Amino acid sequence: MSKQSRVTEAALAAAAFGAANDVVDEAAATAFGVNRTDLRIMGLVAAAGTLTAGRLAAEANLSPAATTTAIQRLSNAGHLVRRTDAKDRRRAVVELTPKAAELLEEVYGPIERAGRALLAEYTPEQLELVIEVLRKGERMQLAEAERIRAR
Repeated sequence: MSKQSRVTEAALAAAAFGAANDVVDEAAATAFGVNRTDLRIMGLVAAAGTLTAGRLAAEANLSPAATTTAIQRLSNAGHLVRRTDAKDRRRAVVELTPKAAELLEEVYGPIERAGRALLAEYTPEQLELVIEVLRKGERMQLAEAERIRAR
């Protein structure tokens, strides 16, 4: 098989992987009873532990008004809580509710474990290449998102 054929096959595999990820996220959003933007916000909060609304807006690339609306929706749904920041009592932060954290683990925990098992099949050298490709792909995707937003 030629290099160009391999490049095409790899590009198609990457697109299929991205599409499969979208299917999983859509199913997860349905399980939570939220839209995809709200699911992304929940993921950002889960990764950080707590976030201010301003930091969350920046991380999610949303306007402050859209972020406030999403926080309110997620709070009303029982997925987020607002509280005073323990480090700076003048600031408010949002965090996942225990129920939301539990559901995130129920939905995404098995996927993480399956993914780790799949990756464990590869040698350390092969994993270095996988990591390199994924990190370059992430940077490329984020740069493309910026290009599209700048239109």
